[in-house]
Amino acid sequence: MIKMLKILFSVLLLWICYVVISTSIKSNLFKEWDFLGTIPWMRATLWDFYTNVIVIYLWLCYKERGIVSKIIWLVMLVALGSIATCSYILIQLFRLKPNEGLKELFTKQNGL
Repeated sequence: MIKMLKILFSVLLLWICYVVISTSIKSNLFKEWDFLGTIPWMRATLWDFYTNVIVIYLWLCYKERGIVSKIIWLVMLVALGSIATCSYILIQLFRLKPNEGLKELFTKQNGL
């Protein structure tokens, strides 16, 4: 199961990096922001995004011990979204010992 999750999150990370880079090349978010902000679904998507950031960040705060680490990951989650989320989960997956599974992924605190 852990190996499958490593593959899945690696593919998701590569995919979202491709989508973000290719979209950034074609379209400047800052130039289109005024227009995008008028679209109700864009506002709903942003609320959805930040709700997910809060949920993931609460789990991250449980996992991480250091305040600096928590702050850095918060900035990364807000700035990079799914790129940071996939990266964080991959780091956690690769930190697992061979005999550890999903329980340890979700509950084991880093540095313990």
